[in-house]
Amino acid sequence: MIAELKPYPAIKDSGIPWLGKVPEHWELHRFKTLFSERVQKGFPSEPLLAATQTKGVVQKGDYENRTVTAQKDLHLLKLVEVGDFVISLRSFQGGIEISHTRGIISPAYTVLTPIAVEVGPFVRWLFKSAPLIHGLRLSVTGIREGQNIDYSRLSRDSLAIPSLPEQAAIVRFIEYVDRQIRRYIRAKQKLIKLLEEQKQAIIHQAVTGQIDVRTGKPYPAYKPSGVEWLGDVPEHWKVLRTKHVFREVDTGSTTGEETHLSMSQKLGLVPSDMVQSTLKSESYIGGKLCEAEDLVLNRLKAHLGVFALAKQAGVISPDYSVFRKKRPISTTYFELVLRSPACRRELRIRAKGIVEGFWRLYTDDFYDIRVPVPPVPEQDLIIAELDEASTGINTAIARANRETELLGEYRTRLIADVVTGKLDVRGYNVVEQSDTTPEGG
Repeated sequence: MIAELKPYPAIKDSGIPWLGKVPEHWELHRFKTLFSERVQKGFPSEPLLAATQTKGVVQKGDYENRTVTAQKDLHLLKLVEVGDFVISLRSFQGGIEISHTRGIISPAYTVLTPIAVEVGPFVRWLFKSAPLIHGLRLSVTGIREGQNIDYSRLSRDSLAIPSLPEQAAIVRFIEYVDRQIRRYIRAKQKLIKLLEEQKQAIIHQAVTGQIDVRTGKPYPAYKPSGVEWLGDVPEHWKVLRTKHVFREVDTGSTTGEETHLSMSQKLGLVPSDMVQSTLKSESYIGGKLCEAEDLVLNRLKAHLGVFALAKQAGVISPDYSVFRKKRPISTTYFELVLRSPACRRELRIRAKGIVEGFWRLYTDDFYDIRVPVPPVPEQDLIIAELDEASTGINTAIARANRETELLGEYRTRLIADVVTGKLDVRGYNVVEQSDTTPEGG
């Protein structure tokens, strides 16, 4: 994208382990000459803040309540002013965040107040760069990595800072590149969404009998299903309540030694070591057992489509429900039926609870759902045809996802190389590089 960029003509060793060599004319500044630590407390009436990786430091209420509730004694929380930087526990993942509002935040966080004119937009980009994030680990204290920052140590560390005019040129370049790459990524994400919708439409038409997969046309004769979300179905199909298709099984593990399986909306029901966010249990004794071909539902999230076909036997959470076929069927076919957006509305209607997020789909309500039941050979044929029809779409989705990942990686690396002085952008004229690339690259 920026092939003409080259290294600076003259460089020097910065003496900073995570930074390495920098342009010869860049000046080294200790943290304590650029920032002071703000440790003001006793402002309980100020709004609570949250340090986020994508939005910076914002009011906690604006972050959809996804953060941990602050301790009860608000007098102990640290004051943060607009323009302050906050080093949080997440800074070791996404960088140091700038505050967009005044408020109070956890006393475990380090609050930095700019005291030098050199601290501006350039530093904001530097603080989000991968090399600096890596360097932060050298100033860590505490029992576990990322628990706290030793400011007395950090204050003695240095940053390499260019002149203000050069900072402005660097920021102009980065903002331009950031806009371009984000535009490409949005185009890829839009393409992925369209491909997913196309795939779901093909699946829905096939499993609900709107299209005969053998001919690509509607069936010759239909009849009313009596089910609002399903409409008319092929005349030779049955419509049955799920209680006539599945039976619930509830067998607990006596040893807990079976393979532990976890539910993922993306991956389905897979060994728990494939799901990064899965909480580990000391023992799985008493967990529910499932077998290959069982349909497993997360009762709290079934209305969101969080259920899957077990591809192997294992032990799962006791909060899951396990359903086993009670008649000859293709369980893969019924997994697709239940995952269809139209049927998912049925799941949502039947889920019970006072607060969204704690709705539960009980077995009797699941049993009440009516589903289309083609002859078993036709079920198998539908699955085979859908597999073939989905191959090209899945390949296109995987390619677009990979391109999105590579664009993100390229953006991260390019910005890091620019803010750490590895690439010279002083001669790059952003104005001449008009934004004429068609949407989607």
